[in-house]
Amino acid sequence: MWMAKEHIHKDVVIIGAGIAGLTAALYAGRMNLSVLVLENGIVGGQIANATGIENYPGFLRVSGRELIATVQQQAESFGAVVDEFDAIECVALGTAPKIIETAEYIYEADTVIIASGMNRRKLPLPEERTYANRGVHYCELCDGHMYQDKVIAVMGGGNAALDAANFLTKYARKLYLVHRSQLRADEVTQERLRSNPKAELLLETEIKALHGDGRLSSIDVLDKASGEIRSLDVDGLFVNIGVVPNTALFTEELTLSEGRIPAGEDCRTEIAGVFAVGDVRAKEIRQLTTAAADGTTAALLAGKYIDQLRGGNAKW
Repeated sequence: MWMAKEHIHKDVVIIGAGIAGLTAALYAGRMNLSVLVLENGIVGGQIANATGIENYPGFLRVSGRELIATVQQQAESFGAVVDEFDAIECVALGTAPKIIETAEYIYEADTVIIASGMNRRKLPLPEERTYANRGVHYCELCDGHMYQDKVIAVMGGGNAALDAANFLTKYARKLYLVHRSQLRADEVTQERLRSNPKAELLLETEIKALHGDGRLSSIDVLDKASGEIRSLDVDGLFVNIGVVPNTALFTEELTLSEGRIPAGEDCRTEIAGVFAVGDVRAKEIRQLTTAAADGTTAALLAGKYIDQLRGGNAKW
């Protein structure tokens, strides 16, 4: 006979242990709140795999794992508990307290901070795993500097892909932009790339295979019009074919906007006591620093919300 799951109360439950979630845990812990961070994957999210970060204040250069480990240690030093790989099965955010059920426990929380992040769409080729972080990358800001004077390919045709390509031309000796159809990016962004002598645009072209001995060294591309397959020698491939916000848990609880959670700069959602931070929040700029700022804001306002609850006069 199965035993009923244990109920555990927390002041703050944070869903996601990327930089936004761990920063929120750090600040909430400093306010003497009981804090639980739930992560159903690897602590750190996408940034954990970044080999060299040079745009986070306080560090000349730091790996994603080092940065995340430091922030996690800070959060835990103030009492936050990080529970990795306990998958969340369902949530009820409109209740009081709010309910987060995992495979092992049922958590009751006064406030919830959603920091579940997003995943970039992966290159749909079987070799992707072989070359991930060995020539195949998903963050030009994190890893572009590794390819100084190298040959770089960028896959994608929207604004984000062309922004990445324009950014990477500062490092590349030669840059290929590969897209399976016509470009969707705005004309100004397109013209900037087209006018760069380093850049060659390969439209109506698909990447069909990756090659290399332990590290990416070439890609096979198919010209859809001619049917010709050619091999391109490249040192790095940056894939930018869209992202998938991790919001499936919240589709019945919150109104979503293009898959993300609407919340203002105060990170408040439509449900009192529920906050959205980092990449999962609908906003224009998504960087490590803005994710940390979101985590800070949400934790401080969660503390105020809890104070109001305990005073018997919760306001929103």
